[in-house]
Amino acid sequence: MKKSRISQTQVVKAIQENEASRKPEDICRELEVSRATFYKRKSRYGGMEAFAVKRLKELAEENSRLKKMYADLSLDHNILKEVITKKGWGSGSKSN
Repeated sequence: MKKSRISQTQVVKAIQENEASRKPEDICRELEVSRATFYKRKSRYGGMEAFAVKRLKELAEENSRLKKMYADLSLDHNILKEVITKKGWGSGSKSN
């Protein structure tokens, strides 16, 4: 995914300025983004404070880490299940 040139806190600040009656055109020119990008980010981060955006990012990173852990454990489980079935130690049809 392409890294943004502006931080999420800058986006939140820009949205707050817009809500305080600053024109979107001026904000877009200052941040060097298109109006479509501004409105897309406004729909995503609108109404959030900077700490909420930071927490959202932390949760997304944690979710990604947990998904990777689950995938690794699932793969290990399937490998062990296959070994047990091939060795004849169990039927392999029981799921616990």
